[in-house]
Amino acid sequence: MAPTDTSSSNECGDSSKALDATAFDRLDLRVGRIVSAQLNPKARVPAYKLRIDFGPLGERTSSGQYTALYSEESLVGRLVVCAMNLGSMRIGGFESQVLVVGARSESGSPVLLTTEQPVPLGAQIF
Repeated sequence: MAPTDTSSSNECGDSSKALDATAFDRLDLRVGRIVSAQLNPKARVPAYKLRIDFGPLGERTSSGQYTALYSEESLVGRLVVCAMNLGSMRIGGFESQVLVVGARSESGSPVLLTTEQPVPLGAQIF
């Protein structure tokens, strides 16, 4: 079998940004349930302080700019996909331990990614 040519662009974008096959495996994506959401008054851009339950992995915190499409009440109980191993950072005085994964809507507002069916808390995305 001939080696795959990675020098040309593909439908996903610029192939010069292509990663090796193990890059995705190093990203620890897990499913969690938002247990609390509060507006962060110290954030420069309107954002929520989220507490997310990952079952056997425990709870983690995250800061997210989801105020355009989601109320505090609509976030609580929602399953979300999170990157667990990107490190922590302080945002508006709040420690964000995980990155909640989303996509931009046509208006530019973040839309949360979730699972199609219920899965156990802490389930790994593969």
